[in-house]
Amino acid sequence: MKKSLGAATLIVPTPTWVVGTYDQDGKANVMTAAWGGICCSDPPCVAVALRAATYSHGNILARKAFTISVPSENHVVEADYWGMASGRDKDKFASASLTPEASTLVDAPFVKEFPLVLECELQQAVEVGLHTQFIGRIVDVKADEAVLDSKGKPDLEKIRPILFSPGNRSYYTIGEFLAKGFSVGQKFQE
Repeated sequence: MKKSLGAATLIVPTPTWVVGTYDQDGKANVMTAAWGGICCSDPPCVAVALRAATYSHGNILARKAFTISVPSENHVVEADYWGMASGRDKDKFASASLTPEASTLVDAPFVKEFPLVLECELQQAVEVGLHTQFIGRIVDVKADEAVLDSKGKPDLEKIRPILFSPGNRSYYTIGEFLAKGFSVGQKFQE
């Protein structure tokens, strides 16, 4: 029997993404966010939800762009810090000794050291209670060659992204391979 946990944000896992923006003075800023995912395949879009109180929220509205940098497990300390500190008060890149790289396609920076990046143009901002869901059209995906598979696609086992569990506020890494998607369930289509 399942136990009711009430209305809560307890879906697991959530991503650990780093949202990149520029402020009004052109200073690169990042924040860590867990409320996000792909929201459309044509055109390719991603959604990330941020509270209005965050510095990045205003930056996205002003610049109409953002990036999503996917940290690997060896940057969990920096990702956690970027979710706690505010860009209003600190240069988070300098504090973490990581590098902002300017996108040539959108008006936002990304994290040079992180293996996978989405460059996004703001398509829509939807107010959803305490959060605003920013929907960005993915203009480009950039990946370090070292994390690509033999077909040139991002390889989860090479990226080693960080997963977040909202219930216990903890970070995890990926587990073992289970099965090939859109394949293993074929036996039920016969």
